[in-house]
Amino acid sequence: MSGESARSLGKGSTPGGLIGLYSMRFCPFPERMSLVRKTKGIRHEVININLMNKPEWFFMKNPFNLVPVLENSQSQLIHESAITCDIPGKKLPDDLYKTACQKMVFELFSKVPSLVGKEVCASLKEALHKEFREFSKLEVVLTNKITTLFDGSSISMIDYLTWPWFEQLESMKLNERVDHTPELKLWMAAMREDLRVSLYLQNSPEACDCGL
Repeated sequence: MSGESARSLGKGSTPGGLIGLYSMRFCPFPERMSLVRKTKGIRHEVININLMNKPEWFFMKNPFNLVPVLENSQSQLIHESAITCDIPGKKLPDDLYKTACQKMVFELFSKVPSLVGKEVCASLKEALHKEFREFSKLEVVLTNKITTLFDGSSISMIDYLTWPWFEQLESMKLNERVDHTPELKLWMAAMREDLRVSLYLQNSPEACDCGL
């Protein structure tokens, strides 16, 4: 049986070559994706996941073990509900899939700006814990890609969009915050070698007089 009311798969189950929406019946994030796709007239199989007892193979679908995950006939995997809602159909051209992958990375990064630089706050320990967790997620992305950069062998938009906050870590002498993420440290080193980044770092004394 498949569909929103299908039995949830847990540990010891097998994926069985299923392609569709990995969901959980009472989770609002896959629900909104399902509603949007139905409104668009896009049919898909629903595979419910037992979130308290996730099957071992689900980690291969989403390294963060969260639903929803959309898998199509091309074995393209897309998570984050707002992003999956934008997928136009069952098949996705390579350029749109590449864009979706960049959006997924940027979604992981979105919590970083509010955490970087929180040296003086009532809940510093909690902020550092959250920062550690978010950096670890980016580390997983880079590790799985087996490349130094987020989108392959050359710097792309997603690298430039995320770099400024990591540059601030260096300027505030907080590099130790990425000591637990070796791939992220390699990415930072690669970004420093980029011509556009290096030129921007060469600020004049006049530029530093910003009235702060």
